[in-house]
Amino acid sequence: MARLTFRKFPLDRRKCTDIPSSTMNGTNVSQKILSRLTEELDSLTPEAQKAARYVLENPTEVGVSTVREIASAAQVKPNTVVRMARQVGFEGYEDFREPFRDAIRKGSVSFPDRARWLQGISRSGELGELYADMVGAAIQNIEQTFADISSEQLERAARDIWTSRQVFTLGVGVNNSIARNFTYLASTGMTDFHAIPRPGSTPADDLAWADGNDVLIAMTSSPFRSEVIDAVKIAKEQGVKIIALSDSPASPIIRMANHGFVVSVETPQFFPSSISLVALLETLLSFVVAVSSDEIVARVTQFHKRRHQLGLYVDDPK
Repeated sequence: MARLTFRKFPLDRRKCTDIPSSTMNGTNVSQKILSRLTEELDSLTPEAQKAARYVLENPTEVGVSTVREIASAAQVKPNTVVRMARQVGFEGYEDFREPFRDAIRKGSVSFPDRARWLQGISRSGELGELYADMVGAAIQNIEQTFADISSEQLERAARDIWTSRQVFTLGVGVNNSIARNFTYLASTGMTDFHAIPRPGSTPADDLAWADGNDVLIAMTSSPFRSEVIDAVKIAKEQGVKIIALSDSPASPIIRMANHGFVVSVETPQFFPSSISLVALLETLLSFVVAVSSDEIVARVTQFHKRRHQLGLYVDDPK
């Protein structure tokens, strides 16, 4: 979700139900309200921040939950939730909740055939239920991620990548291999693409000479990695354009980004899912190719032609 800038006065609550909304996990959610809540996060009290983070990470719960239920889930007092709602321009929680309830009433496409398919899998054997859970989570992560991102957001990020001098892709832990895979693919058509941290280096060192001509693509999910957050802070101070991918609108790197994208990483297992992150990066790269006209296509063609000439590919006997 890209950050929006708002003037420092309350939203007109009467207009909140008319705010254009995007689809998230099968339910239309008013993005302007959520963006305003993200913008105001630092000005809230610590307890109100807990309530705000719960709403940002569970927006579909707002329309179906009372103030006490939201407060209980966020582990705060009901009055704290009310104060949070007032902070973003509403008279109280009920006014705050109404746009979310309205979005639910409008509904969205359901998938009964898919539901029956998953139910069938779950009855297929000893591990069938786990199989169904993993498949369902993978599908839901993809849907939830892309439903909340517009083509305009991706195009703006892609143009910044294409017009930049250098692009740095930062991921640590499991995200390091994802960052390197993305960089490898991008490098078949673009020069000066760097996966960081480089061996024997630190992200901060790798960004030492980066400036406003460059782009940093950073990714981290909860619990957020400190070295990624620190690198984004440094890059921002140096004027680098930030493209952030994380699993929460309240993520520190999302809030510092020029282009922020929230990815769903839910899974029945103990490790976070990487499916939606990889899918989003692949889509972002396809947008870069699209905005570059024919230049990247020519480079990629030449790249693979050279590999054929070097005998790196085995030609199909047909």
